[in-house]
Amino acid sequence: MDGSASRPYPDRVDDYELDCFRKAGKIASECREWAKENIRPGVTIRHILETIEDRIRERGAQPGFPAQSSRNFIAAHYCSAPEDEQAYAEGDCVKVDIGVHVDGYIADTAASVDLSNDKRWTPLVESSRNALAAAIGAVKDGCQVADVGAAIERTILAAGFQPVRNLTGHGLARWKVHTAPQIPNYAERGAGTLRAGMVFAIEPFASTGRGYIREAGKAEVFMMVRPPTKAKACDRDVLKAIEAWRGLPIARRYFRHLDRDAVEDTFTKLARQGSLVRYPPLVEDEGVMVAQYEHSLYLTKDDVEILTA
Repeated sequence: MDGSASRPYPDRVDDYELDCFRKAGKIASECREWAKENIRPGVTIRHILETIEDRIRERGAQPGFPAQSSRNFIAAHYCSAPEDEQAYAEGDCVKVDIGVHVDGYIADTAASVDLSNDKRWTPLVESSRNALAAAIGAVKDGCQVADVGAAIERTILAAGFQPVRNLTGHGLARWKVHTAPQIPNYAERGAGTLRAGMVFAIEPFASTGRGYIREAGKAEVFMMVRPPTKAKACDRDVLKAIEAWRGLPIARRYFRHLDRDAVEDTFTKLARQGSLVRYPPLVEDEGVMVAQYEHSLYLTKDDVEILTA
């Protein structure tokens, strides 16, 4: 879910923007902790994701992107279809990734859960969590993104795993989940500088495999990236419902209240026009396990605030 920053970063966000980011961060962190407590063998993935989204709405916010929960070799972007009955199982290494927005200002957070009885994936999970802490410790006004990535890479390698090198942290802006800067999970030289006024997410992925992901499987996450060229060919109600998300990522399950055939037809037509982008699951090699932790941060001249603590 790529994007680019729409304006230079000021030395600080204004009070209203920061209040929205903080509210979104608090709700996201509450939902993350609820998910960690309730992800258990036998529980359906869809139940967890839909309950997260219900809790977000009950608190006066909206999903910043569809809640996602990826298992084992699936690193990211697993999003339940409307009738998905897949359940967590003993032995799973589970990720849960949550976005919340308040008036378009987005907080993004993630955590991992080891569902094995013998806790075989706990070292992997802890390597991701520790890498996130190390990265946050390296953040300050004027620091090089490469130094933050180096802290992630060093921590995960020292634990005996590989950082996922083609997934990155990212900036957060109003109505945009992914903006500049990109924050790789390794020491990529020339990756830029972090400055006061930036709001961004750091998300170390740790892998038992090579540390590279690819797209595979059916997409359940979508994003409108430009107005349709042939809007009259689309179902009016479905198009209106999609446009209401103002370019934020959406899920097929958001539209269960509308005619299914009309939804599928409109999604297909928008994708063919290049207006709607599909985001399939991102996977490592089968048999590999991947863990993830993520926080959203606000950087000032003197400190870094963890919005999703």
